[in-house]
Amino acid sequence: MRSLHDIAAPAKLNLFLHVTGRRADGYHLLQSAFMLLDWHDTLHFERRGDGALSREDRLTPLPENDLTLRAARALQEATGTTAGAHIAIEKRLPAEAGMGGGSSDAASCLLALNRLWDLHLPLSALEKIGLSLGADVPFFLRGRNAWVEGVGEQITPVTLPRARFAVVKPGRGLATKDIFASPALKRDCESATIAGFAAHPWDFGRNDLESVARKLCPEVGEAIEWLGSQDLRARMTGSGSAVFALLPPGKLLGRAPAHWAEDGWVVRECSNMEVHPLVGWAPSDDSV
Repeated sequence: MRSLHDIAAPAKLNLFLHVTGRRADGYHLLQSAFMLLDWHDTLHFERRGDGALSREDRLTPLPENDLTLRAARALQEATGTTAGAHIAIEKRLPAEAGMGGGSSDAASCLLALNRLWDLHLPLSALEKIGLSLGADVPFFLRGRNAWVEGVGEQITPVTLPRARFAVVKPGRGLATKDIFASPALKRDCESATIAGFAAHPWDFGRNDLESVARKLCPEVGEAIEWLGSQDLRARMTGSGSAVFALLPPGKLLGRAPAHWAEDGWVVRECSNMEVHPLVGWAPSDDSV
């Protein structure tokens, strides 16, 4: 039986996030810079000949119909393949963190099954499927740090310096839909430019979702203030509840509050990555 093991699905950070408008269909228009992190889930795939899809949760129980299974099912429906798969997931990325864990799992699943099932779909076809699953999925399929606009489909690669970051995920998570449904959310930020971001990537802009998130989840503010007490400029990533701060060379984090571990908080030091581990797994349109 053919298989693919130790497939990485890395997290991302939103270095900033501006809400610039809202479409007639309700989707919000965004500008952001997405950055890959060396913190990841690990997926394993075994091909099944009966067309069935099954999942094994090795570390953390996942929802019955998670994005990974939805991605596999969408790929089957798009191609008509009769192949199936057993998918084992070692879930290390926190849920409801704003770090793209579910979307990253879905992207790695599409890339892996495209290869395992011998489908040879180009990246553009996988991106179309991915966008139907979630706005962040195309970014992970492209696999490079990027300036992202629209609802997540306008992706421009950017080059970022190597750096370290402190990431703090409170025990509580935040549902993206609750943030965007808030009447307090500012939705008319002026458009920014890539040139402006490139000149100051680590302290550019803000996260327009943060003020709403702090009201829904005060722990977001607690995490930001703790990092601030160590002379670190912190902000929330995505729709939260995780926050992050750039770590200057040689900087060591102080001891986290004792109750955080008991309450399910996670404090981690991460580095950014230039490219996704699966870059090149799907052919580009000009190579097929």
